[in-house]
Amino acid sequence: MNTNNKKAAKRSEKILKAGAQALNSKTFLGTEPIWPLLRRLSIPAIIGMLVNALYNFVDTIYVGQGVGPLAIGALSIAFPVQMLISAFAQMFGVGSASIISRRLGEKNEEAAANAAGTALSATVITALVITVLGTIFIEPLLAAFGATENILPYSRDYLSIILYGSIFISISMSSNNIIRAEGKAKTAMFIMVIGTGANIILDPIFIFGFNMGIRGAAIATVISQILSALYAIRFFIRNESILPLHLSSFKIRLKVLWETVILGFSFFVRQAGGSLMALAVNNMLKIYGGDMAIAAYGMVLRVMMFFLMPVFGLVHGFQPIAGYNYGARRMDRVKEVVWKAILVSTLIGLFGFLLIMFFPRFILTIFTSDAQALAIAVPALRIVMMMIPLLGVQAIGSTFFQSTGKAIPAFFLGLSRQFIFLIPLVLILPGFLGLSGVWIAFPIADLMATLLTATWMLIELKKMCRKFNAEQLVDAEGIGNRC
Repeated sequence: MNTNNKKAAKRSEKILKAGAQALNSKTFLGTEPIWPLLRRLSIPAIIGMLVNALYNFVDTIYVGQGVGPLAIGALSIAFPVQMLISAFAQMFGVGSASIISRRLGEKNEEAAANAAGTALSATVITALVITVLGTIFIEPLLAAFGATENILPYSRDYLSIILYGSIFISISMSSNNIIRAEGKAKTAMFIMVIGTGANIILDPIFIFGFNMGIRGAAIATVISQILSALYAIRFFIRNESILPLHLSSFKIRLKVLWETVILGFSFFVRQAGGSLMALAVNNMLKIYGGDMAIAAYGMVLRVMMFFLMPVFGLVHGFQPIAGYNYGARRMDRVKEVVWKAILVSTLIGLFGFLLIMFFPRFILTIFTSDAQALAIAVPALRIVMMMIPLLGVQAIGSTFFQSTGKAIPAFFLGLSRQFIFLIPLVLILPGFLGLSGVWIAFPIADLMATLLTATWMLIELKKMCRKFNAEQLVDAEGIGNRC
């Protein structure tokens, strides 16, 4: 009898321990101190984003060394189309992540699961449409994005293959945001690590081993993204998610889809704005600099993305903390994570700024030794990245509004850098300054967008805190949690 009692006691202890762990896995976003929590969610995201940037970086190195600077120009021309594919996937992923974080904060897990399922279904349908339309209109598309007569054949070879892999690219990107929204930062990191690791291995095999040139780079990219997508699908199929996903969760709910699109639209605008920006930049470079200027921009773009990825990783760690605590009415924690995220992003940007200012040629010779391309790229890199320490404020500010469900300011701030400031400057300044005008447009736009974002965010934080502090006077349990 005594033995049976001991066994029963052990079983009860296990059940209680499992229950406590399950509860903690769903509430840690609202209970852990901000610094450890931000590190816990951001470091895997930063590693994942750096690895993802490394994928583009290494891709460009292999293409530059194996095919030549014109092929780097081709990647620059094809990149806006890839950004457009990413824009739709990220729109559904980021929008649903905001909903998921807040619904989990409200303890409404079923609604969180429906948001995830709706986003994934919409992602797949949109990717299929892009594949069909992109394949049909590939040459006019590349010509519109500034492909010259010499670069067009390389761009066509590359993009025609990438389009067939767009569904897998979209699934891995959208899933990444959803998985991170429920606090599984390491899983989200592995999704990116798997794709990048495979690409680094496959690139030299297809480019050099099979002598496939730029087509080999595209094939390696698609295979890598298939592996990433399969890992994400495995996560959901094996019920590793805390979301109660069922087949019915993947039914597209129009109300949820609308909220997802509204919340993610600012991110879409930012990404799609990158495509329109590239259209404007590539065409100005085509007029004022030619093939080598486009190749130089391809290199500058890869370096810029590599140094910005840690900031984006930090933002991904910031988003579920801000969203969950806003849903749980803990504005004191929302304010705290905003300021700490801005501090870290500024330090990251400052580190990148120093490396770029002191070692631009060393960084760029990784891609090519072509003297003509380097003569354009070295000063361009220094000018374009001049305001990198401030860029974290833009990213944190826009994501802050997304996380708190404020779609209009998130949308407007998403528009600000590319549409309101950068594209007009890129179109106007070269008329007075020639090729230099294209590069100078970047730091001016960055400065103006940062000032706008910082002002708007400060006003919103003050309003939130006033309302929160007034509520705390009524809520006896909340006294001490002053914003």
